[in-house]
Amino acid sequence: MKTKNRGLFIAITIIGFWALNLTLLLTRDVAHLNSALIAIGVLCQTFLYTGLFITAHDAMHGSVCPAHPRRNNRVGTTAVRLYALFSYRKLLEKHWAHHRTPASDADPDFHDGQRTGFLAWYLRFMKEYLSGWQIVGMAIVFQVMEYVLMIPAINLILFWVIPALLSTLQLFYFGTYLPHRAPEGGYDNPHCAQSNTYSTFWSFITCYHFGYHWEHHEYPYVPWWELPRIRGAKGIPK
Repeated sequence: MKTKNRGLFIAITIIGFWALNLTLLLTRDVAHLNSALIAIGVLCQTFLYTGLFITAHDAMHGSVCPAHPRRNNRVGTTAVRLYALFSYRKLLEKHWAHHRTPASDADPDFHDGQRTGFLAWYLRFMKEYLSGWQIVGMAIVFQVMEYVLMIPAINLILFWVIPALLSTLQLFYFGTYLPHRAPEGGYDNPHCAQSNTYSTFWSFITCYHFGYHWEHHEYPYVPWWELPRIRGAKGIPK
């Protein structure tokens, strides 16, 4: 496969697996599934939800389909709409504000300067990105799937609502909180970012290598799946 098409292929694969897995889970009879299988289903769908957002994130950096910006942005728009009816344009503006002014008052991803704990920071993060209209829209979609498509509410809650919410925690913890919280002695680089020390496998499992965060800020146009190579090239063990 040509390198220039790899990003698009990976993006389509993630979106496809998300849609396929969600369809399978929503059509299962939960009463005939044991708790372990339900938990596995929730975790798998959470991981794929995170993949949706990482795909959109890469589109914001133009790395899904670099040679075709319109196609790149269409993929990003599709991914965030499927994720939770986000506006791709607004996310794009906020994300680049984060890159321009990390860990500052102008950074939409940062805490308020006073409440730096995980929960307070997470709630501020969610308030920054969620809108009332978005919540109303998701509620309408829920009702349509339940009463028009006749999908049981329990399936929707377990495999549509909960994985999306867990995914926000995963993205925030590994992609914002850990990388951008102030280390002892203060920040030591202009990105105000640090990377985790996980192996390539665990880096992928935890958040699609988003935890290699200094590398991402230093090389923002490198797609997520290339970050381990960049990390290795800089002499950091993978």
